[in-house]
Amino acid sequence: MLERTRGIQLDTISVLARSHELMAFARLGPVRRERIDSAYWGGPPYRAMEFWYHAACVVPIEEWPNLGFRREQIRARGFRWHRVDDIDTVGERVLEQLRDRGPLTAKELGGAKRGGPWWDWSETKIAAEWLLDIGEIVCTTRRGYQRVYDLPERAIPPEVLRTVVDKDRAVQVLVERALAALGVATARDIAAYSGLRPLDVQAGLTALDGERIERVSVAGWREPGWAAPDALEHPAVGGATRARPVLLSPFDGVICDRARMERHFGFRHRLEAYVPRHKRVYGYYSMPVLAGDQLVGRVDPARDRRTLVARSVHLEDSLSPAGLVRAARATAAALVEAARWVGCDAVAVERVEPDSVRPSLVDSLPG
Repeated sequence: MLERTRGIQLDTISVLARSHELMAFARLGPVRRERIDSAYWGGPPYRAMEFWYHAACVVPIEEWPNLGFRREQIRARGFRWHRVDDIDTVGERVLEQLRDRGPLTAKELGGAKRGGPWWDWSETKIAAEWLLDIGEIVCTTRRGYQRVYDLPERAIPPEVLRTVVDKDRAVQVLVERALAALGVATARDIAAYSGLRPLDVQAGLTALDGERIERVSVAGWREPGWAAPDALEHPAVGGATRARPVLLSPFDGVICDRARMERHFGFRHRLEAYVPRHKRVYGYYSMPVLAGDQLVGRVDPARDRRTLVARSVHLEDSLSPAGLVRAARATAAALVEAARWVGCDAVAVERVEPDSVRPSLVDSLPG
C-alpha cells in the first residue's frame, strides 16, 4: 500500500484509530492494528521513513535520494515554522546525544514541549525537527507514537544512503510516482499530493510527456489532465469497481486535497476538529463514506466503551430517494466493519440526516 500511495499522512487525532491506520483499513480491510504499525515502523531493516511529503507522512525509504533536493530547499529557507536564535548550537547538542546514546525520542533528548499548547515546542524539539527536515537525522520508527530520532548512517540502508540523484531526475521520479498514486490528475493535483513546487512539477511533466505518462482530457476539468498508463487500463475506469463501503480518514490520500475531491466527487468536506463546537455542521471528526466510486455521506464517530456511536450521519442531498436508501445501507455496512475492527460489539446511531432514511440505516445494523 505504501509503495502505491507513496505518502501516508500522519495525524495525532485518534477517534476510531489514527489516520495512518485508517488508510490501511480502508484499502486492506480489518488488518490488525499492531501489524499496521509494524509494517510502517518495524525493523531493522527499515522500509519506511518520515518526511514532509504533502504533509507529515510515512514514505518508502527508497525515496531518500529523490528527496535530497527537497531537503536542500528547506535548508536554504532556514526554518519551517519555528525559529531558534542559536539553532546550530542546540542542534549540535541533539546530534551529540544521538551519537553517544543511540536513537532517542524528543522526551529522551530533553523534552518536547515548553508547557503551553501542543505547538509550543521546546528548543530541543524544534532543533530535532529542523535536523529531520534537512536530513541530518531521520525517523524510521516510533515508540508509543513518539518519533524516534536517529542518525541516517544507522537507519538508512548503505546502498540507499550512498545514492545521489540530481534534481531533474528526482523531480521526474516523484512526479511519475505521484501520478501513479493519483491515477489521473492535473499538474496542480500532483503538486499538492507530492509537496513539489508547481514549476518543478511542470518541468517533470514536460520531460515525461509521451514516454511514461499521457496527456488526457477530462470532461468538466478546466485544466489539462495527465494519466499514468496503468490507470487508464484499470477496470474501475469502466465503472467496474465493487469496492466495499468504507469510512475514510479526513487525511486519506483520496480526499486530503479538498479541491481535487470536490472536482472528482462533487463532495465538499472540511475537518471541523478545530472549529468551535457551536459552529460545527457535521461533527468533530466527520469521516466521509466511500461507496463504490461515490462519496455518499459522512459519519461523526465516537466510542462509548464497546459501542461505536455514530453521533451524526449526513447523507448527500443530491442523492435520489433510491440512492439515499442505498447510501444508508452502505453506511451501515461501513459502520459495522469499522466497529468490529476497533473491538466494538455494537453500533448506535444518534442523528441521521435526512431523518426519512433512518429506518433503512438502523434496520441494516445487526441486532
